[in-house]
Amino acid sequence: MFLKRYNLKRKIALVSGAGKGLGRACAIAFAEAGSNLIIISRTKKDLEEVSKRIKKYRVKCKSYVCDITNYNQIKSIVNKQPRIDILVNNAGNNIPEHFTKVKTKDMEYLVKINTIAAFNLAQLCANKMIELRNRKKIGASIINMSSQMGHVGGSIRSVYNMNKWGIEGLTRGMAVDLAKYNIRVNTVAPTFVVTPMTKKFLKNKKFKRETLNNIPLGRFAEMSEIASAVVFLASDAASMVHGTSLLVDGGWTAK
Repeated sequence: MFLKRYNLKRKIALVSGAGKGLGRACAIAFAEAGSNLIIISRTKKDLEEVSKRIKKYRVKCKSYVCDITNYNQIKSIVNKQPRIDILVNNAGNNIPEHFTKVKTKDMEYLVKINTIAAFNLAQLCANKMIELRNRKKIGASIINMSSQMGHVGGSIRSVYNMNKWGIEGLTRGMAVDLAKYNIRVNTVAPTFVVTPMTKKFLKNKKFKRETLNNIPLGRFAEMSEIASAVVFLASDAASMVHGTSLLVDGGWTAK
């Protein structure tokens, strides 16, 4: 009986940045849990590949090529959906630079994609969720993808720190405002995960060694471990988890 609470059948989940990395892993995990999907990415080829994987689980999947920072595109996609029950607010990026060397254009781009776009998508999806007549009864879940860097500082990551600490604050404010609709809002905060985005950073042997030394478990996270945490927060098994951050960091922030 308890395991049924992890079942996401008859739910509709929107996953941003679903073409690669964590977004892709989350989308496939949701399909495995029985959820129908709405997936968003900038690259058509990636979406087509993920859609094929998802449909093997005999669930429905809609895919949209768009730029997450284009508000009108995102608004159009969200508004045409009859229903959204889950949002995985995952799309984002990073450009590691020492604080004294951060370029204005890089800072503004990262704020735009990691913070402003995340805010806009969350607001649009929350309003869509609220439209459903029995929302208070069935509930909904928004998971904002954060990072351990939303809890601690990191070398050459001052802008990313700013973005992810902002996401943590946004999540708590959203949680207070959306509780009356039974829309739960949380973050998942991973440590370094081997993804297409992080592979280029981990090629630096010194950085890789120092990073592993900060993780008490002594290894990087697998994408499946992050996706499992996201599925948990989306499910009824987490029905009393609200306004907090689920750290999947191998103990980095415990020190």
